[in-house]
Amino acid sequence: MKRRLIYFTYLSTLLVMPMTAVAVSGWTGYAPVEELTSTAHGRFLVKLKVSENPSGCRNKETFYKDNYSLGSEQMYFALLKSVESGKKVRVYVTGRCELNGYSEISSVSIVP
Repeated sequence: MKRRLIYFTYLSTLLVMPMTAVAVSGWTGYAPVEELTSTAHGRFLVKLKVSENPSGCRNKETFYKDNYSLGSEQMYFALLKSVESGKKVRVYVTGRCELNGYSEISSVSIVP
């Protein structure tokens, strides 16, 4: 019985560990904005078909930012400007994943 408890604890740890151990911050690759959505939940979502996303979150192409965060308005307008101009952007992911597997962002960069 004790051996089964140890085995169960070990398996439980392995199931939980990858979600926290893989989450990393950093810049994504550059990509055009495919979709920019303002939600009724106080955040905006942006979809980018990026080649690389270091966050390790489940959804590799959808990112979010809460509207009440510092700089979120400027990030939203930068993304909106890139939609208008067709220029590629990259985002800085914080390593934080939300329930749908979206990556939180803290910066936006546009290719000149």
